[in-house]
Amino acid sequence: MKTEKDSTTKRPKGSQNQLYVMAKTSNANKKADNKTTKRSGKKETIGLVKNDAYLAPYEEAIKGRHDHYLWKLSQLTANGKKSLTDFANGHQYYGLHKTSRGWVFREWAPNATDLYLVGDFNHWQETERYRARRIEGTGNWELRLSEKALSHGQLYKMHVYWNGGMGERIPAWCRRVVQDEQTGIFSAQVWHPEQPFVWSKKNFKPNTSPLLIYECHIGMGQDAEKVGTYNEFRENVLPRIIADGYNCIQIMAIQEHPYYGSFGYHVSSFFAASSRFGTPEELKLLIDTAHRHGIAVIMDIVHSHAVKNEVEGLGNLAGDPNQFFYPGSRHEHPAWDSLCFDYGKDEVVHFLLSNCKYWIDEFHFDGFRFDGVTSMLYYSHGLGEAFCSYADYFNGHEDDNAICYLTLANQLIHEVNPRAITIAEEVSGMPGLAARIDDGGYGFDYRMAMNIPDFWIKTIKELSDEHWKPSSILWEVKNRRADERTISYCESHDQALVGDKTIIFRLIDADMYWHFKKGDENDRAHRGIALHKMIRLVTLAAINGGYLNFMGNEFGHPEWIDFPREGNGWSYKYARRQWNLVDNHDLCYHYLGDFDKRMLEVVKGEKGFMKTPVQEIWHNDGDQVLAFMRGSLLFVFNFSPTRSFTDYGFLVPTGAYEVVLNTDAREFGGNGLADDSLTHLTNYDPLYVEARKEWLKLYIPARSAVVLRRI
Repeated sequence: MKTEKDSTTKRPKGSQNQLYVMAKTSNANKKADNKTTKRSGKKETIGLVKNDAYLAPYEEAIKGRHDHYLWKLSQLTANGKKSLTDFANGHQYYGLHKTSRGWVFREWAPNATDLYLVGDFNHWQETERYRARRIEGTGNWELRLSEKALSHGQLYKMHVYWNGGMGERIPAWCRRVVQDEQTGIFSAQVWHPEQPFVWSKKNFKPNTSPLLIYECHIGMGQDAEKVGTYNEFRENVLPRIIADGYNCIQIMAIQEHPYYGSFGYHVSSFFAASSRFGTPEELKLLIDTAHRHGIAVIMDIVHSHAVKNEVEGLGNLAGDPNQFFYPGSRHEHPAWDSLCFDYGKDEVVHFLLSNCKYWIDEFHFDGFRFDGVTSMLYYSHGLGEAFCSYADYFNGHEDDNAICYLTLANQLIHEVNPRAITIAEEVSGMPGLAARIDDGGYGFDYRMAMNIPDFWIKTIKELSDEHWKPSSILWEVKNRRADERTISYCESHDQALVGDKTIIFRLIDADMYWHFKKGDENDRAHRGIALHKMIRLVTLAAINGGYLNFMGNEFGHPEWIDFPREGNGWSYKYARRQWNLVDNHDLCYHYLGDFDKRMLEVVKGEKGFMKTPVQEIWHNDGDQVLAFMRGSLLFVFNFSPTRSFTDYGFLVPTGAYEVVLNTDAREFGGNGLADDSLTHLTNYDPLYVEARKEWLKLYIPARSAVVLRRI
């Protein structure tokens, strides 16, 4: 979400670096600390502090949050008599369901005094037959109907009455919402096809070694100036993703949202897959097809806020604006023009946890990327706060209810599917976010490495090529807590939005229009092509969990994203992906796309890549040269824009090395200055015999990178 990065926090330069250094350094003293604890007879230190001794002053706060989670878990599971999975079954109770005897509809509306269903079935008039009854002693309303009272495809809404008013509403738990093309009005839709969807791949295991994510948006996933569909994506885009070598797709904007231009972040109906892209069965077919080809599918889930809309959304479902949301000053998000969930209410927790389970059970999603986590963690939503030390995460500004909910969500998701993937989009650096729950963490499998795209933007905007420092680059791409896995990425989808620029557009800008045809490239185009490859390679090479690419950036998609709006004449011109550009081999785009595919092949071809540490071999900021190893792979970078080096020496394990990837190869739009067919042998040095190392001497052209494998 755009504000997550751009306006959520003020992060002073080096603040996360300092915190992560502390986390790494403390691990060196871990064993000694454990021995001391045993000798002194003190209470067992919580895992988060064991892994990072600098968190010791805040251990009580960490334990307090963990105890809050354990207390709430016990409460929701009747002291362990049932599982959290049993609790999160609201989607099976609420909403509209077909039964053996007909239909049953239920809604949680505690402030309502009366409730009717109106729709095609009763000419949109209130009738006694379609009047719900309050279940005594609860805030729930129920309506039971005969089988003939409703039929598949009919449109409907609720008429909800409360003291002093009434409103036309879409049920909170409804699973299908459609918009009338002429009037623009949204309605719920009865959805019960005669033939249920049959899954061909029922048990799927994601490949996370490493996790290679292709972030995408169904609607803008086609060349045509229109809203794309699930079927079009499955037929036209999914084969590209499979061929490129990604093993996971992360789909944005699945939950129904009234405004297409919100990028899917202003959700109105949390249980409805957006109908503007097609039917639920077509989405299921997309996921099933991806699974058959070994591709995991995760969705961008929005539980950090909800759209304000009252008719379409949850803003005032039954006369109580606070039914789902915090009251008072915490009701509205000051930056997002939306409403903030009350994570302290059991009914809201039930709604959100059931939502997580629903998408896994019903659609076989393999997990979630939780949007806007920073906004959830802090009373201030992180706005205007500077996170400079660990004290800033334990100063009373944190929403313990939200922290508890996120921990419960991760516990639930992994109960439902132990192989599920959860990712947190979080910018403040909250320690423990992607640490084990038993250790006092919040249980996410990964956190987004949001420092990396910020670093690349800052570097490209503020530094001339001569001032790019390899030491800074390596520091940033491997800067993370030792006990948490991250998803590394060069640029976010936010950068592609109108008003900002992608990396390729920052590097080449308008010259992409005039000098991106083969044979017509100018210096700026050559520079952009070279650096675009190097930036992606160094970012991917240093991952400790996964790598993410936003749709089209793999081939340097030009221009920006601008969804249809009044200001652009409701045009779809910039709300699409121009695949024709990468398919046209008279243009330079395919160089970048071909390189991306080969880059992924190299990493996937290294057995146990994720288990190999990043071992720095050499860096020289004066020469702008960097080298490091992962297993048998040696990554060498020369960021100098003007200086090429002959026989540049690197002290590496003795042996023979072959080139497996070169950014300067002609097939990737380079100059082809090196002979990559050569096998490189290390040169003997008596000083390093015991270390079993020798000198590998390479020719490294300016502004290029090469990957070699020890054979």
